[in-house]
Amino acid sequence: MKAYRLRGTGSDRTLVLEDRSAPLPKPGYVRVRVRAASFNYRDLLVLDGGYARNDLDDVVPLSDGAGEISALGDGVSGWNVGDRVVINFMAHWSGGPIDDRALNSSLGGGVDGVLAEEVCVPAHALVALPDGLGFAEAASLPCAAVTAWHGLRRCGVKAGDKVLLLGTGGVSVFALQFAKAMGAEVTITSSSEEKLAMMKELGADHVVNYRTHPEWDEVVRELTGGVDAVVETGGSGTLARSMAACRPGGQIALIGVLTSDTPDVTPILLNALTVHGIYVGSTEMLREVVEAVHVNRIEPVIDRRFAFSDAEAAYVYLRSGQHVGKVVIEV
Repeated sequence: MKAYRLRGTGSDRTLVLEDRSAPLPKPGYVRVRVRAASFNYRDLLVLDGGYARNDLDDVVPLSDGAGEISALGDGVSGWNVGDRVVINFMAHWSGGPIDDRALNSSLGGGVDGVLAEEVCVPAHALVALPDGLGFAEAASLPCAAVTAWHGLRRCGVKAGDKVLLLGTGGVSVFALQFAKAMGAEVTITSSSEEKLAMMKELGADHVVNYRTHPEWDEVVRELTGGVDAVVETGGSGTLARSMAACRPGGQIALIGVLTSDTPDVTPILLNALTVHGIYVGSTEMLREVVEAVHVNRIEPVIDRRFAFSDAEAAYVYLRSGQHVGKVVIEV
C-alpha cells in the first residue's frame, strides 16, 4: 500500500510518498481502507513545523478520513469488514471530559494520520455512516464540523439566538449550516463579496465585508443589537472585535489560531462574557454531527477534490486560501 509521510524537522519538512506493508490491527483496533481525506488549516501548521501540540517529526499527515473497515483486531465487536465509517479526530477521546491522553492522540500530529490507503485506528474512534452520506462528505466532518458543533453547543445556541461567524473556512461554513438548522440568526464575515454571496445562498441572514468595513464589530452591532454567540475562528487578532460585537452576557467559542495579537480582555469582565476554549471533540460528538447532517439533510460544502497522487497540489491550493468549505483528497 501507499502512504504519505512528512519527513524532516521544523520548516524543512517535506511530503514523501512511500510504499509499505498494510498495517495489522492490534487488539481493539480495526484497519480502515481510506476512501477520502480532508484538509484543515492545522495541516499547514503541522507541515510547517509550527503546531503547538502533537507535532511529530515523522508522521502520516491529515486527521480527517472515511472509508471501509478492511480488517478487525482481536476483541473488536460491533463492527464488520465492509462497514462504512468515519474516523474521529482524536483517537482516544470517546466521550466525556477531555484529558491528556485524548489531547495527545490527534491524528496527523500526535499519531499517524489518514493520508494513506489503509490505516489502523481504535474501534472506539469510529462512527458508522448512514446511507446517502458519501465518503468525501463524511471525511469533511471530524475536525471542522465537530469543532463547529462543539462550539455552538457549548454556547447553548438555540432558536432565535444571534450568532456571529468569522470567515468562510470549513468551521465557519459548518457553523452556518448547523446554526441555521438550530433556528438561529447568523451573521458572517469575509473579505470577498463572492464568498459572502455564497454564504447568503447557504442561509446567512447578514454578511459583512471586513475589508470594506474594518470596524466590522460596529456593523455587526448595528445589524443585530449585539450577538448571543461568536464562533471565533480568527484568533487573538480578532478577539477584541468579537467581544465588542457581543451583547452583555454573550458567549464566545474560541477556536482559531489564524491571527495573533494581545487583546484587552477587560470586556470579558465588564460585559460578563463567557469564553470557551474549543479543541475539536469526542467520538460521541462526531456521532451527533453525523446524525445532525443526516437528519437535517445538510450537504457539506466541498470546494475542490484532488486525487491521492496530487496531494502536494492540494496542499498548495489550501495554502492559497481560495477555498470555501473543505478541500478533499479521494483515495
